[in-house]
Amino acid sequence: MVTCMIRLNGVALRYDAAVPARNSATASARNSATISARHGATVSARNSATMPAGSGDRAAAAFRVRDTSGGSPDGGSQDVLRDISFEVAQGGFRWLLGPSGAGKSSLLRLLHLAARPRGGAMEVLGVDVTKARRAALPALRQRIGMVFQDFRLIAHLSAFDNVALPQRLAGRPETQLRADVAELLRWVGLEGKGDVLPQSLSGGEQQRVAIARAVINRPALLLADEPTGNLDDVQAQRLMRLLTEMNRHGTTVIVATHNDALVARHKAPALRLEHGRLVGDG
Repeated sequence: MVTCMIRLNGVALRYDAAVPARNSATASARNSATISARHGATVSARNSATMPAGSGDRAAAAFRVRDTSGGSPDGGSQDVLRDISFEVAQGGFRWLLGPSGAGKSSLLRLLHLAARPRGGAMEVLGVDVTKARRAALPALRQRIGMVFQDFRLIAHLSAFDNVALPQRLAGRPETQLRADVAELLRWVGLEGKGDVLPQSLSGGEQQRVAIARAVINRPALLLADEPTGNLDDVQAQRLMRLLTEMNRHGTTVIVATHNDALVARHKAPALRLEHGRLVGDG
């Protein structure tokens, strides 16, 4: 077990994370990271300036994708992705790059289990999702955090309740989750806005709520579709620092982006898509 401390704007977040086992085909994919607020905690910001370049490459795979096709947003017969093959180790990091319409969101949809492949094979956290029963997928999806490009916040729930929703669905007691949700909102710069409904927040504020919701449940996998698209540079760097620390301590991270400056600043391997095909991996 390892502990990561991050302090920004007077808030310290602690992650007690189990690092994925090396060279083990049966390595546990469960990320036992816990997010808790600790005022006055020691800061650990090591390696915050550089994104780990695929740390955990020798670990068991978080994703194995073989000759996979599919990804239609409406479940239709037109495949967006064609014959995609790649593998990402547990604890790895990948940028997901490509022009608009290349298939980035469609690939994230498959990895998030929002759609099933129409061809080939795909394994997520040791589960072959092309063969798994549908009833088995919700529990697997709970181990995946997703930051949507269009936020997907629930309009009638406050910012606090949107962030708390994954933990409530997981059955965490209210007395335990409230402090963590409040501190995470503070960390993303939304202290005092927990009672505000999404439609009263700016686009950047809604994006930060979506990010907080994605990480609150300590995901083993974190997928992000243009997570900095509505953030200023300060908030974007804060997000990248969070992703860096989570990745460094075992969370597998895949980030789709058009932000070339961000990719140049945080070096890491990249999956590159063009016209629904994988044209680069590394």
